[in-house]
Amino acid sequence: MSIPVHSTPPDARTSYIIDQLEGERLTIPGSKGVFRILASSIQTNGGIAVFSSGATLSDAPGFHWHAEAHDVFLVTKGYLKLWNGDKCRIMAPGDFAYVPPKVIHNPELLGPHTETLGLVAPGDWIDFFRYVGESYNGVIVPENDNRDLKSLLIPKVMAAKDRFDVNFERNYTAPELGDWQDSENVLPGPLEPYFLRANTGPRYILGGVLSRPFINASQCGGKFSITSLEGSKIYPSSSLARWLTFPTVDHCFCVQEGVLRVKLRESASEWTDVREGQTLLVTAGQAFTLEFATRFVRVITFTNGTGIETLIEKAGEAFSSVVLPEESVAWTEDKVTAAAKELGVVTEAL
Repeated sequence: MSIPVHSTPPDARTSYIIDQLEGERLTIPGSKGVFRILASSIQTNGGIAVFSSGATLSDAPGFHWHAEAHDVFLVTKGYLKLWNGDKCRIMAPGDFAYVPPKVIHNPELLGPHTETLGLVAPGDWIDFFRYVGESYNGVIVPENDNRDLKSLLIPKVMAAKDRFDVNFERNYTAPELGDWQDSENVLPGPLEPYFLRANTGPRYILGGVLSRPFINASQCGGKFSITSLEGSKIYPSSSLARWLTFPTVDHCFCVQEGVLRVKLRESASEWTDVREGQTLLVTAGQAFTLEFATRFVRVITFTNGTGIETLIEKAGEAFSSVVLPEESVAWTEDKVTAAAKELGVVTEAL
């Protein structure tokens, strides 16, 4: 039995696939944009919500902060102008930003058609989008929605200011737009706001599987991790050719390039192809295995804790090259076993 494909996340904590540009689709009136919720509290035990968003050139919602919620922005198409604490940058595809609690921020999608992947923790924060938004049934984004965003958004927020963790700053003096700095290519310490330039930051490889972390759980109080996983069918054997069970951590795989192949043990599933634009959610406690089914596969992985990215880091080694190597890097079963034991991950032979 293959993994079921849904147009919206199912109303249960189960594994599933969401098709390209699908999800629970909401638009904030006048934003010229859409949020597509791929997973939220029900699917992640309250831990995180994962969504994609798209818009044409539109007004920013306003400077605001969250008392408890963490926010991230990963640009996949177009450009995003983001004020984040005392910095402001224009972000291009592959650029990433983390906004911890209590940091004032404001995103402005510059278009001409911008797409991002986002995460917010805790997962029920996404109820704010459900409150201020309305269902969207169009094709991509509501480009011609010319309603006034702020006149519609602010009154709704003020009417429910005690219900949601959103605090607007009307008289905030924003930082000036700045150039990217050489320092914005590393992961900083815990709970620091930051920007990370595309294709920079740490890289780890386990055999032929490359992980490029955008943020580790240690940076956000253990709440989540995000990485880019890359692999290829060209390598003769995979270091991930085993059952992996993360007892308390859900994995959300958003395929950006190529075809990711997955099999779930408990449901006796067949191999299921997850294609570019699709999203796969594997629930905590579900044994799964992965294959890279095309010459190059790139997947953005979101977890509500320490997940597959840390297993690759601890079982593999630091990697200095920019792209996948011509041949798989040597690895040992002993290191995989030791790393899995340290992380509480169950690994079993296929």
